Amino acid sequence: MKLRNLVNHLKSNFKLKYMAVLKVIEVLANSNESWEDATRQAVKHAAKSVKNIRSVYINEQSASVDGNDITEFRVNVKITFEVN
Repeated sequence: MKLRNLVNHLKSNFKLKYMAVLKVIEVLANSNESWEDATRQAVKHAAKSVKNIRSVYINEQSASVDGNDITEFRVNVKITFEVN
């Protein structure tokens, strides 16, 4: 079911006038601030080695808790990029 969601996401976000080759990589990232920041960190890290990033799909979110406080936000994302 998750793959179907990803395919639908890609179809809705890529209305290209030409055929493109897209690849998807899975990246794990964390942040002490928020899931949104962890997602930004994942894209920033992937951009160091991958160009033409087109979208990010949040596959899974989790958090570490110490006592009553969240100490770390974690995300598992799928990053889609165009291959030239």
